[in-house]
Parts: sequence; C-alpha cells; structure tokens
Amino acid sequence: MAIQHAQPAEVISVAPLGSQIGSTKTSSLLKTESLEVLRLVMPAGKKIAEHKAPGEITVHCLEGLVKFTAGGKTQDLTAGQMLYLDAAELHAVEAVEDSSVLVTLLLHKKS
Repeated sequence: MAIQHAQPAEVISVAPLGSQIGSTKTSSLLKTESLEVLRLVMPAGKKIAEHKAPGEITVHCLEGLVKFTAGGKTQDLTAGQMLYLDAAELHAVEAVEDSSVLVTLLLHKKS
C-alpha cells in the first residue's frame, strides 16, 4: 500500500494525540521534491541513535518530552518548543515521556 501524503491546500491535523499516542505510528505527512514533513511518535524510553539528515531540519515537540542531542549538548524539548539544525549536523533523540514531534526536512534537489 502506498503512503498517503497530503495534497496541496489540504488541512493536516498536528494536534496532540493524547490517549491515542500509544496506538499511533510515525507517519510522513507530506513529501515533495524539496520538502518532507513527518510526525515522529516515540514511546517513553525510545532512542534514535546519532544520525544526520541530508538537509536542514526543524524539530517541533507537539507533546511529551524528548532529550535532543546536537552541537555537543543535550537539551530538553517540551510541547510547544522547536529547534533548527543545519544540514548534515549529527543529532540523536530520546523520548523521556510518550512524545510526538513534527520534523520538517528540506530536501536538496539532485542536479
């Protein structure tokens, strides 16, 4: 089954999942040649090892609490907070609580 991405001008809900967080999976909300937006759902204790994204990213915590490591420091990211990273910057994420975050990734077109 193909992933269903949002269409231009389609409204997408990124409201907190609340009690549904445990039964919701990470999903790609939209993807174009230059932009991808994901809702990353992480149960408490889940870790994403250090990695890098090909383009610049923003990470916006929608609910919960994650520890975000980048630039040589670890910071708490709570609901309503976001951060930005340059392309190819190493980073890691750990969910302290059941959490969902909105990840926006700029994709560079291949020449």
